[in-house]
Amino acid sequence: MKVGCIGLGDIAQKAYLPVLATQPGLELHLQTRTPATLARVADSLRLPAGHRHATLDGLLAQDLDAAFVHAATVAHPEIVTRLLEAGVPTYVDKPLAYRLEDSARLVTLAEARNVSLFVGFNRRHAPGYVQCADHPRELILMQKNRIGLPEEPRTMILDDFIHVVDTLRFLAPGPVEDVTVRARVADGLLHHVVLQLAGDGFTALGVMNRLSGSAEEILEVSGQDTKRQVLNLAEVIDHKGQPTVRRRGDWVPVARQRGIEQAVLAFLDAVRAGKVLSARDALATHELCEQVVREVLRHPGAA
Repeated sequence: MKVGCIGLGDIAQKAYLPVLATQPGLELHLQTRTPATLARVADSLRLPAGHRHATLDGLLAQDLDAAFVHAATVAHPEIVTRLLEAGVPTYVDKPLAYRLEDSARLVTLAEARNVSLFVGFNRRHAPGYVQCADHPRELILMQKNRIGLPEEPRTMILDDFIHVVDTLRFLAPGPVEDVTVRARVADGLLHHVVLQLAGDGFTALGVMNRLSGSAEEILEVSGQDTKRQVLNLAEVIDHKGQPTVRRRGDWVPVARQRGIEQAVLAFLDAVRAGKVLSARDALATHELCEQVVREVLRHPGAA
């Protein structure tokens, strides 16, 4: 099975390549336009010269069975279009694109070509978050905070807050009937954003503060007088009177803890089985992100 990896930045090197490089029966091919990075990463994986590609054309000439796209978001539309037009099942880091029209075009193209398009929302596969999907969810609270990182609104929402948006959608126990957005923007930079989704019998609240003084991710789901809390994707705490703590095992890889390994294997298993995966639900997350962007830009001084 020939698999290409396009883009060899931090996320590819830390999270994806350690998983891909250990899969039996997988022939890994790398592509980046940065020669030094290509040589260093390929050397670390002991890949032969024929598995190293400086251009997308060179990679596509290998008759790939699947591809992983970890290039910069701005390059996604062009790269993913080329892959889909070549009939290559494609896994792409979130987001598909910064602009909703580009994301929608890619999903439509994949469906028209009957080719898998899979968006890497790894938290849907993270063990702690999967366990939350089995818990009563009358109230869902998620925070994903950073230190000293205010950013241009569209970039921040599509590159980072999208994880919060997708997780709320994943855990919402029913259709969303109401969407509320609050935010603070100063000097063109988004400091914090709050998203509230509501439906029959549930409320889901997502928060991102880029000036919080703490780098943290906290998820809580509660209902029927019980609560399950996940801290930084690693520690699960059940509350029913007294808290019960379950910590990540010392030897559990970070990629498995964060759901990346599971997402990769789900995609590869589908490719091997000839099952075509749709990104239509992932597009719904991009549509909601676009709504958040519009609201933030419409009321930049709100808090």
